[in-house]
Amino acid sequence: MAKRFCEGFEAALGAITDGLSRPRTEKRITKIWERIGRLKEKSHGIGQHYHIELQADASGTLATALTWTKTAIEGSLVTHPGVYCLRSNETAWDAEKLWRTYIMLTDLEAVFRSLKSELGLRPVFHSKEERTDGHLFITVLAYQFVQIIRRRLKESGIDLSWNSIRRIMAGQCRVTASFRRADGRALHVRKATRAEPEQLAIYRALKLDSAPEVCARRSYNQLTMAAIFQSVVPHGFFSLCIILIINAIYF
Repeated sequence: MAKRFCEGFEAALGAITDGLSRPRTEKRITKIWERIGRLKEKSHGIGQHYHIELQADASGTLATALTWTKTAIEGSLVTHPGVYCLRSNETAWDAEKLWRTYIMLTDLEAVFRSLKSELGLRPVFHSKEERTDGHLFITVLAYQFVQIIRRRLKESGIDLSWNSIRRIMAGQCRVTASFRRADGRALHVRKATRAEPEQLAIYRALKLDSAPEVCARRSYNQLTMAAIFQSVVPHGFFSLCIILIINAIYF
């Protein structure tokens, strides 16, 4: 558990570091320290093991780089993670089955976090009860699709959250090259960028083409997500879900 918290904390620090090298992102030192402070508050005590430094530009107001070092504090969760003592009336279960059943609670908690954050269950801005019901229905239906996708990926050894899947797939984009022909008309050629290794692994696990054909009115990421959904859900069931979604929204 401590290892998982450390990995999450370092991933968040890495995201801040990456933001310092991108244009139009917050780089004021005071704001970066505030962000680091909020990160430490949510780190389950892991933040105390990290010494973080910010490098400033010549003016001293903008951050140019972020570095950190990890030094475990003795007597803490990192150096003494402890043990779990589980009590159950299932005396015939072995330790592995008992533990696997116990950690199902973690998955159930992750479901509610996913519904409220990644899938946008909250906030609900509808003013009519039937539209709120439709919003909840679509969210739960979307969660079922997400779980099907994650299960297919896990069968291929890819165990990622939906947010991580979206972040990885968002790295692939579509490029449009425009040419002027001799007769004065314009020629537009659209091509998808080559998929990165992480993206290729997801495509192969779901048996999808890494460079699908795209149409002008839909973004590449929208088409990618739609293709993923249709690849893992039977066609008839997928069509039925679309009909139910339309009914939930408009009727």
